[in-house]
Amino acid sequence: MALHPQVAAITERIRQRSRASRESYLAQIREAASTKPHRCDVSCANLAHTFAAAGTDKPALREGHSPNLGIVTAYNDMLSAHQPLAAFPAWIKEAARDEGATAQVAGGVPAMCDGITQGQPGMELSLFSRDVIAMATAVALSHNVFDGALCLGVCDKIVPGLLIGALQFGHLPVIFVPGGPMVSGISNTEKAQVRQRAAAGLADRAELLEAEARSYSAPGTCTFYGTANSNQMLMEVMGLHLPGAAFVPSGSPLREALTRHAATRLTQLGEGRADYTPLGLVIDERAVVNGIVGLLATGGSTNHTLHLVAIARAAGIHIDWTDFDELSACVPLLARVYPNGPADVNAFHEAGGTSFLIRELLGAGLLNGDVQTVAGPGLQPYTQAPSLGPAGLIWTEVPAASGDEAVLRPAARPFSPNGGLRLLQGNLGRAVIKVSAVKPEHHHILAPARVFDSQEALQAAYKAGSLDGDFVAVVRFQGPRANGMPELHQLTPPLANLQDRGCHVALVTDGRMSGASGKVPAAIHVSPEALAGGPLAKVQDGDLIELDAESGFLNIRVDPAQWALRPSAPPPDKGSERGSGRELFGLFRAHATEAEAGGTSFGASFDRSQS
Repeated sequence: MALHPQVAAITERIRQRSRASRESYLAQIREAASTKPHRCDVSCANLAHTFAAAGTDKPALREGHSPNLGIVTAYNDMLSAHQPLAAFPAWIKEAARDEGATAQVAGGVPAMCDGITQGQPGMELSLFSRDVIAMATAVALSHNVFDGALCLGVCDKIVPGLLIGALQFGHLPVIFVPGGPMVSGISNTEKAQVRQRAAAGLADRAELLEAEARSYSAPGTCTFYGTANSNQMLMEVMGLHLPGAAFVPSGSPLREALTRHAATRLTQLGEGRADYTPLGLVIDERAVVNGIVGLLATGGSTNHTLHLVAIARAAGIHIDWTDFDELSACVPLLARVYPNGPADVNAFHEAGGTSFLIRELLGAGLLNGDVQTVAGPGLQPYTQAPSLGPAGLIWTEVPAASGDEAVLRPAARPFSPNGGLRLLQGNLGRAVIKVSAVKPEHHHILAPARVFDSQEALQAAYKAGSLDGDFVAVVRFQGPRANGMPELHQLTPPLANLQDRGCHVALVTDGRMSGASGKVPAAIHVSPEALAGGPLAKVQDGDLIELDAESGFLNIRVDPAQWALRPSAPPPDKGSERGSGRELFGLFRAHATEAEAGGTSFGASFDRSQS
């Protein structure tokens, strides 16, 4: 199938826009590959350190004639998604030995959970934990004694951070190894209903805790389609997973077999092998566009309007929200997974999963099929699903029909002709809105502003009964430079309750809502942020705000002359920068780029190294 002209044009536009920075990045990895500091080229003392504790692998490491694989892991046993990773290094080492290779845990990276820190001070570390993870990945690989890397990570900031860090070693082959989702608990719809009842004071803590415990009940990734599961889809459509690996259940024999095979495959991708596949050539402008297309076709997390931008820049590629918006106009919505529908990712996987999705998108000409992947040239291998046969792993074509068209549809019969992610722009700045879960009657609102400088202030107003009627909630000073851009999930239940009562409400914020945002229209990631001189700092209670998701407008109706003279409100008390480790992240806040530039503290570094 010929590539869709819009996808082709945007891919070429990104290539031209990024020409200088991409070439600088490629020169960087070519230099790293040509220098080739190898573990057997280092001093004897250096070399001895690498195998001192290697046990049965000591002779092979000492001789240095076989590949040595570095494992970068986000394991901890407090987070359900990462607890299964405990077993992975042993499997990987055994599989490597079967291939005459070795594997070592190169290092660990932190893995925090936004689901645990929601509404807590620790949430203000969340976005920048991605940059910490990138740096930790670089530290792990900086020993320069590995011929490839396996990245073990699942959740929100972990996978983007691992990839940003690994891209600085883009001359190495890298495979991402997912952990798999947990078994399904109560439905996400039921969980959301209990949360709304609790916000309205109709459910007590015991009932709420029981619902949450039944929802998050086992090892594995949470089953709603938030950032963690969007990560897994992205790694697959961008060619960094083994085909079909994203949503194979945690703890299953197939999950173990895929993890072992990832090590086997990595030994085949190293320098000097026929299938040499360096990471820096897998992640190019075509793979980045494929990632955006996959995100749009599945109604994935809005967090990736930051993360994909930051990942791309780490590889010398420049994308912006206009690219997302224009692709959204031609990419159909093929999946409905909570919060865009009642089903969870296990139902999505059973209906055909990523293999079905990629086949449909390829058939419609919506993916760049001529990419390099860890499975080989082209995306065609990713139209197959893995299973266990008598002789081990096999891949076969997925069925022609979806197993459940209420969850996953062919491109010929999409849920929507577009991807549901829109760029909003106007005199309040630029923002993104995900409308795939918002009913059409809520796509446009014109209402007076209610201004808050924290989500706690809005919650207090709701509990006091002072929020009623139609209004646009403006929650500002929530951007990267202000407080690290926390997710504002706790706003969803009260605003959803007000909407259910018949109020026309919307949210406008320079903060994040992510993949768990729901049925209330939310203009998020507003750039420039309030602390950086953005217009949100000028908004006052009662100002009329118009949000139009169909036309892409985000405007305030204030006389331009008065608006120009209106002063900006001062930011909240700086005391919010203290406690829970927030003091340590001042450097990140001070150097953070705008949300549309990825909300990263590495922006200037990437620009200097690639200009």
